[in-house]
Amino acid sequence: MFTSVLMIEKALTSADVEFVTTLHGDEAVAFHVLLQPRGDQADRLLRAIDDVALGELDEAAHERETPEGEEAVGQGRQALDVSLLALRSAGSEAEGRLIEDHPLDALKALVDEIEADEVIVLTDPHYVEEFFHRDWASRARHKVGVPVLKLFSHSKV
Repeated sequence: MFTSVLMIEKALTSADVEFVTTLHGDEAVAFHVLLQPRGDQADRLLRAIDDVALGELDEAAHERETPEGEEAVGQGRQALDVSLLALRSAGSEAEGRLIEDHPLDALKALVDEIEADEVIVLTDPHYVEEFFHRDWASRARHKVGVPVLKLFSHSKV
């Protein structure tokens, strides 16, 4: 069985589930999902810039209303549960956990623990972080020792 660590930041859409579950054809895949609830206030500016770059001005204006930190944990747990159920419904094995601090350290530890074959980072575009190679996928490539695939979410939840 092929083992993938899937890093996400929100609930998977049905299009996302279909995409990741068909990447390896008919080969069975076990997913270990890591979800980090929304970041702290320092991330707010980066998210707003990304919203503007995507032409989503309304999103940028409402960025401060998005729950963060402890308030985001409940929503993160719900998004993780929905994602795991969707992956299982598509015929894949799936387990997961929330990560709150040091996501790349948690990723490296999990990759080593389960001897993962790959890491899939599935997020919305983050243009500022990507430009400076500070996004999860760019940083993970130097840390985890397995192939890292970066994919963009198909649609908003």
